[in-house]
Amino acid sequence: MNKYIAMNRFKVLPESEDAFRSRWLDREVLLKTVPGFISFQFLKGPEKDGYILYASHTVWASYDAFIGWTNSEQFRQAHAGAGQGKPQTAGPPVFEGFEVLQDIEL
Repeated sequence: MNKYIAMNRFKVLPESEDAFRSRWLDREVLLKTVPGFISFQFLKGPEKDGYILYASHTVWASYDAFIGWTNSEQFRQAHAGAGQGKPQTAGPPVFEGFEVLQDIEL
């Protein structure tokens, strides 16, 4: 089976950037307890069109491992309260999933 990459892109409102970053950086990381988890990156991109681009990038051992995460208690805990309070983004996150066809590492 091939590795699988799951990404979410967020258009973060500049006035909400600190709160958005804190929500990600200050939370308990439950991914390490999920079978098939390989790595996670929290990414900041450029500011344009009135928002700042952020992305979450998660590498899984397989697509099935990713699906296992989305059906897990850890997933429910990690996403509890999502969408509550003042909106921090311009719209919902945009999900993109990729099957890894080539993986070159150092």
